[in-house]
Amino acid sequence: MAIIFIRTIIVFILILASLKLMGKRQLGELELSELVVAVLISDMAALPLQDIGIPLLYGLIPIITLLCCELLISFASLKSIKFRAMMWGKPSILIFNGKIVQSELKKNRFSLDELAESLRKKDITEINTVKYAILETDGTLNTILYQSEQAVTPSQMNMDVAEKGLPVAVISDGKVLSDNLRKIGRDENWLKKQLSQRGAAKPQDVFYMTVDEAGGVYFAPMEHK
Repeated sequence: MAIIFIRTIIVFILILASLKLMGKRQLGELELSELVVAVLISDMAALPLQDIGIPLLYGLIPIITLLCCELLISFASLKSIKFRAMMWGKPSILIFNGKIVQSELKKNRFSLDELAESLRKKDITEINTVKYAILETDGTLNTILYQSEQAVTPSQMNMDVAEKGLPVAVISDGKVLSDNLRKIGRDENWLKKQLSQRGAAKPQDVFYMTVDEAGGVYFAPMEHK
């Protein structure tokens, strides 16, 4: 029993390290080689766990080998554009100047229903409002609308807008995040004043509170049963 436990911990740590080295991606964003490696690693890792008669090293060596292969492919793709195109292909333009490129749809085995569904996910219902629709190498569809269909930005209206920056959490689930409070140049007295203005007697009355660079505060009180 102890042997299985130790084997499981070792394999688990190795798989975590492998996926960490492969980079941060969502499952749907994995490139072909990354997906193959992820599937094979999960299969190889199961062998020494299912049968304790198999030496643990027999399960670890294939995982390390696969990881090295993936790292070599990633390195080569960074150095060579031709190799990258050979391995993962190139983006395909499915809509050009508001018109569907039928040859590209057929080439990528992308049906009209799939195209319409992908556009609806981006709140686009009319194809003629799309200047370009690009199918990326990871299978996602990116769209660029005609300028007349895009939302007006403050810069286009010559309006000065203050940059809010990244909100920083100062209270999370009733706990004060002192390090974050110091990073934004605030102290406990400032925090008490902010809580008092919002009817909170103590941090434990706050579920979540953030402050952005412009001084804007998001405040969510704790819901008491």
